[in-house]
Amino acid sequence: MKDIDLDRIQEILVTAATDIGLKILAAIALWVIGRWLIGVSQKLIRVALEKQQFDPTLLRYVHSIVSITLNVLLVIGILGYFGIQTTSFAALLATAGIAIGAAWAGLLSNFAAGVFLIVLRPFKVGDVITASGTTGTVKEIGIFSSTISTSDHVVTIIGNNKILSDNIQNFSSSEYRRVDLKYQISSATNPEEAIRLLQVKLSEIPKVLREPPIEINILEFNLVGPVLAVRPYCNNADYWSVYFEANRVMAKTFTEAGYPAPMASQNMIVKQN
Repeated sequence: MKDIDLDRIQEILVTAATDIGLKILAAIALWVIGRWLIGVSQKLIRVALEKQQFDPTLLRYVHSIVSITLNVLLVIGILGYFGIQTTSFAALLATAGIAIGAAWAGLLSNFAAGVFLIVLRPFKVGDVITASGTTGTVKEIGIFSSTISTSDHVVTIIGNNKILSDNIQNFSSSEYRRVDLKYQISSATNPEEAIRLLQVKLSEIPKVLREPPIEINILEFNLVGPVLAVRPYCNNADYWSVYFEANRVMAKTFTEAGYPAPMASQNMIVKQN
């Protein structure tokens, strides 16, 4: 009798283990196939949107939303295969989402700000901007944060809410940009002659635009002499090239012209007893 009971228990355990093993293997297969189908779906959506010439920023955003949604549905489907009530799981997930949302209000505000950045489009991927005190090229506008690469190749990740709540300067919104420079000349130098000479020399720089014309004027005076405001225009991509080349040309031009080096004047007061 005992042998019969042991055989029966053993049979039940083997059957249960086999059933669980098959379900685990099926779940793994569903996960692998599901992930493959998600990858195919994302690729098809990306190709379809690229054919319609969707903006890269919007394309990345849609890709992230689709990826998260399909992966959640896949997990719910696998749990349903194991007999777990998906409606209860969905309710639990919603409750957890509310609790997490209350705890992570900042994260949700970044998500909402990301949506507004996509809709309002103050900038796009590839633009040179200043946001939250960081200046650089926009590499990505994500769901919760955006990535900016600075001119010295430092990758900076900023929360979308911080970007949207602060001033945004977009240097790429116009076709060209003005380069603001200063140059100190000596009080012994004729400023009008220096301005005419600089107009000629700076206009010879290949990347300096002819329109709008170069602006050179006397900005201010100090104890050394006049300070010139030198403002050539260039394309956005040529800003730093023109910035450094214009400085080099100014230094070379005034040296070759033999202008005296600017030096602060000193007054000596002699007291007599």
